[in-house]
Amino acid sequence: MDAFDILRDKPQQADLDKCVHCGLCLNSCPTYRELGIEMDSPRGRIYQMNLVAAGAPITAGYREHLDLCLACRGCESACPSGVQYGRLIEDARAQIEATRPRSLPVRWLRRFVFGTLLPSRTLLRLAALQLAIYQRSGLQSLVRTLGLLRPLGLEKLDELSPSAEFPTFFSQYGKVFPAHGERRYKVALLGGCIANVSFARLNEATVRVLQANGCEVHVPSGQTCCGALALHAGVRGTARRLAAQNVQALSGAGFDALITNAAGCGSTLKEYDHLLGTAEARRFSSLVKDINEFLASIELAPPPTPVPLRVTYQDSCHLCHGQKIRSAPRKLLNAIPGLTFVEMPGSELCCGSAGIYNIVQNEMSMKLLDKKMAAIATTQAAAIATANPGCMIQLTAGARLNNTGQTVHHVVELLDRAYSTVRNSE
Repeated sequence: MDAFDILRDKPQQADLDKCVHCGLCLNSCPTYRELGIEMDSPRGRIYQMNLVAAGAPITAGYREHLDLCLACRGCESACPSGVQYGRLIEDARAQIEATRPRSLPVRWLRRFVFGTLLPSRTLLRLAALQLAIYQRSGLQSLVRTLGLLRPLGLEKLDELSPSAEFPTFFSQYGKVFPAHGERRYKVALLGGCIANVSFARLNEATVRVLQANGCEVHVPSGQTCCGALALHAGVRGTARRLAAQNVQALSGAGFDALITNAAGCGSTLKEYDHLLGTAEARRFSSLVKDINEFLASIELAPPPTPVPLRVTYQDSCHLCHGQKIRSAPRKLLNAIPGLTFVEMPGSELCCGSAGIYNIVQNEMSMKLLDKKMAAIATTQAAAIATANPGCMIQLTAGARLNNTGQTVHHVVELLDRAYSTVRNSE
């Protein structure tokens, strides 16, 4: 990290000064609702950031309070002053990371995961293969039946492991999928990183739904991980490198939109301007559209196949709070014939997934998940829809741990099912 990065990778006073400490954010903050501790609220965390900006040392307590934040950005939706809390928490974590003492093994592990593993197609494929062997050989079932992970405190972490899907979506990189009927739009699909091996079928469904709506879909081979996980962890240099690669790979190709089906990735992609500060990044971000946002903004081809399901919807935090997109996924669900949509109470509250939060802050994550599953139970829905792969992993674990029998779907997967008659007739 060079001197310029050290100066800008910290909360900016102009952003901090927007907070008037009114407290309207408190009820929207999952950690404050759970703990009732001021320093674990958005207002309290901003107060601490101000102290550090004024010269106070970065202490272990400060790091703990900021580490416990989900960065769900629910406070942004509640704030009357327009405080960009998501930017503040990411800048604060970058500042912490630049000064935080870590052991050599921890530094190596973080550098490997964020800078090597997630951007590498080869390593992700290998990791997916190992996961598939564990899951499909019967070893995972045996481990769970015998409770071997319980003494190690790893039982719930095992529940959060996604499935490995083959073939991976990396096999589609570099391909172009023609529109069904007249071409109305030329779009690029951003595949993500882990999603390519754990949500390959979701990415394929996204391609099909876009094709059904007149889109020529490109999957650019030069794209890479969006950098969201690195950014949220304070590894700002890696996030910038990945962002710059994506901007270079996708700019100037004449796309009408750059599509993502991951709400967490979408928020980061739309904020490349803050991360890179270049005109090219601004142009790139202006083209980024969440799949729900894009489909709800065009004349949607009527889905012909009924999907007879009672479905509730969990707002993905980075879609509803980060990108301010709330009505689009509901509009799409209501457009599916045969589907009964029912709202859940507190759908805008975080489910506890939050990137890798459910791994590094598992206890708090599980408390939030328990509350979310209780809210879902009031809807009597047979299926849960959401708009982010991380939320899908968390909610799937919740349904399994609570033995509800509910299935979890991305909104676009339900749409894909509704277009199945058209697809099968071609």
